[in-house]
Amino acid sequence: MMFPKKIRFYFFTTIIVAVSVIGCRGDVEMHLSETIELGYPREVTDAVGFYLLNEGNMGSNKSTLDYMDFSTGNYKRNIYAEVNPMVPKELGDVGNDLQIYGNKLYAVINCSNKIEVMEARTAKRIGQIDIPNCRYIRFLGKYAYVTSYAGPVEVNPNYTQKGFVAKIDTATLQEVDRCIVGFQPDELAIVNGKIYVTNSGGYMGAGNLKNYERTVSVIDLNTFKEEKRIDVDYNLHRIRADQRGNLWVGSRGDYKGHPSRLYFIDRKQQRVTDTIPTGVSNMYLSGDSLYVYSVEWSHITNTNEITYAIVNTLTRKIESRNFISDGTDKLIKIPYGILVEPKTKDIYVTDAGNYVSPGLLYCFDKDGKKKWSVRTGDIPAHFALLPIEKQDTIPTDTVQTNKIIYKN
Repeated sequence: MMFPKKIRFYFFTTIIVAVSVIGCRGDVEMHLSETIELGYPREVTDAVGFYLLNEGNMGSNKSTLDYMDFSTGNYKRNIYAEVNPMVPKELGDVGNDLQIYGNKLYAVINCSNKIEVMEARTAKRIGQIDIPNCRYIRFLGKYAYVTSYAGPVEVNPNYTQKGFVAKIDTATLQEVDRCIVGFQPDELAIVNGKIYVTNSGGYMGAGNLKNYERTVSVIDLNTFKEEKRIDVDYNLHRIRADQRGNLWVGSRGDYKGHPSRLYFIDRKQQRVTDTIPTGVSNMYLSGDSLYVYSVEWSHITNTNEITYAIVNTLTRKIESRNFISDGTDKLIKIPYGILVEPKTKDIYVTDAGNYVSPGLLYCFDKDGKKKWSVRTGDIPAHFALLPIEKQDTIPTDTVQTNKIIYKN
């Protein structure tokens, strides 16, 4: 039986890739990538698409990378393995952050103690940066700054290893300095010559609220030394700098009686001057609008209480109590990642589901109405927009994949 020319091309290419990969990897299992035609192509403006890093379940070595192409409306799932067939363990264990800087794509792989560095246009591996228990990465000038828990993954109220921020030369991918901060530092923001780092003390909580950290470390960029701490609240995690250089910080609380909250740090006063009554699991800043969602376990109802909100960072008021307007939020079990596209204002929210099987990615228009959804890898979490270039090419065109027509 003869295949139509287009189908034959995909079919035989897939076989060739599969055979060559098996030969390279020996006994290591690898899942071929897939292309899903969503049917929503659009004009490319400032970004050609985005990458989505799926965390994968801890200990399972299942972190994967997906790509959404705006011009074709195609979603390409699990592209890293085929682009990089010689990498034995693929991306690694627990993808914790994803950023594009210059012509490089950086994936922070927490439990594999490394940052995977790739070409931004192709996802082809360049190398790796070895950082123990690494968490989040940000950039300024020729350097990358990475938070690290420093010690092993271990819930222990007597944990003694403080975390640090590593300074990485982006040309050589080598660590050139480090600054000790608090226990279990998470996100960081760089603004006005300072690095602001949220210290969580997450390993030390263990049911005791006072064991958590509750400060933001302030590092002077010139000296690369911690110059002060700003007291905020227990178990800090997220941090964003708005257009005026002020900081928005999310506390996770203690998952019991002390609730999650959003705090405002005035950059001039260097202290908390406002509290916004909304929980924070994750947030995305688009202009003056801070899109925030929260997942908090209620010991009263024994269920997760999920909220979505938009906070105006200029007025410091909640503008919306749900940025999903069509009821689709009821379908999302565990919101886990968020992106707001700059030009269209399309809102992307991921659903981690049960944490052990493939999740979902939802796309909503600027009014909060669902446009489409698609299956992802396990625990979809971190987005990175790929900026447009002249004569841009699709990042994964060098690899032909299984082709799937997706219907919503």
